[in-house]
Amino acid sequence: MGYTITEKILMAHAGKKSVKSGDFIEAKVDFCLGNDITAPLSINEFERVAAKKVFDNTRIALVPDHFTPAKDMKSANNAKQLAVFSRKHGIKHYYEVGQMGVEHALLPEQGLAKPGDLIVGADSHTCTYGALGAFSTGVGSTDLAAVFIKGKCWFRVPESMKFVFKGKLRKWVGGKDLILHTIGDIGVSGAAYKAMEFTGDAIRHLPMEDRLTMCNMAIEAGAKNGIIEPDAETIRYVKKAIKEFNPERKAYKCYTSDKDAGYSKVIEYDVSKIEPLVAMPHLPSNVRPAHKIKDIKIDQVVIGSCTNGRISDLRIAAKILKGQKVKPWVRLIVIPATQKIYLEAVNEGLANIFVHAGAVFSTPSCGPCLGGHLGILAAGERAIATTNRNFVGRMGHPQSEVYLSNAAVAAASAVKGRICHPEDVI
Repeated sequence: MGYTITEKILMAHAGKKSVKSGDFIEAKVDFCLGNDITAPLSINEFERVAAKKVFDNTRIALVPDHFTPAKDMKSANNAKQLAVFSRKHGIKHYYEVGQMGVEHALLPEQGLAKPGDLIVGADSHTCTYGALGAFSTGVGSTDLAAVFIKGKCWFRVPESMKFVFKGKLRKWVGGKDLILHTIGDIGVSGAAYKAMEFTGDAIRHLPMEDRLTMCNMAIEAGAKNGIIEPDAETIRYVKKAIKEFNPERKAYKCYTSDKDAGYSKVIEYDVSKIEPLVAMPHLPSNVRPAHKIKDIKIDQVVIGSCTNGRISDLRIAAKILKGQKVKPWVRLIVIPATQKIYLEAVNEGLANIFVHAGAVFSTPSCGPCLGGHLGILAAGERAIATTNRNFVGRMGHPQSEVYLSNAAVAAASAVKGRICHPEDVI
């Protein structure tokens, strides 16, 4: 029997000639990352064991994105700890406010995540980079500390599930809807410690930004990683990012799954039957078609995050919002995921559309996604967001509610003041 793309990457990085699901391996890490919540714990452990230097100061990214610009003294101290550690060890990829972005949008944009890489990060949505054909997964802060020192990490080789997407997408449907549909089908533990491999004609026609969205939310089905085989779109995206930002990191290797690779399950979907979806409280699996949701008024809309804060999302939102006004009782918060995206939105006139519609146009930040800042919900308030999680208290008060959607549904809902389908507006 052959190997899946996930097994091939792990096998190569462990220096083994064969692996099977369930094997424990120690594998070399190509790149690792931490943020202003998780990395301070890693730094504390690094210093507690009196480590002298990091394994490679060019293969670590430290991104203060969750509580920055610093919202209070504790967040300021956390961010300072990242800055001091980066200066001490010469960390090349430290991103201060003004250069930083939401980490899982920033790294692909900067050409730091590449096909065939093994990437770990002290953040569960590190699985995002599987969209580029990398094995990428979240680890604990102490694991990250060990990677800082050794450049290696222990893994249990996961089983793989294959998800085959066929057909042509409907209007207003994108990667967010495909992954919400999948999670709604298999449940939030339906891929527990498995690799979710996304394939099929619909995936091959999907833009890279939508693929990143899908892999980003693999963790919401309990997966170890999400992954998509590299193709022409992958190579185009990677080459452009590397050339623009990190030409010294041009080497990469593309892996593909063997035809006789083993999967624990293969599931097929006809995407022409998938509509714009909304995940109702309090699980990403509690999905309904947007057009079937009636009379749910909202207090807040968030368009942004590592899931849907990219320029394509902002363009879609602006298309809905152009010439429209947000309902007076609704707070619309638009957060570009990186400085590059922020500047693109300004130069394309998107920021102008958002502000004239009555939105707040913010600096890059994770902010409201985790209930951190820039949009905390009060008791009884409801928000629809392009973020990735909606469990109890995720965005603020435990008696608030979060609904998840794509950018088009979110923008249309801001105009109507209630959750709706984009065609209710245009």
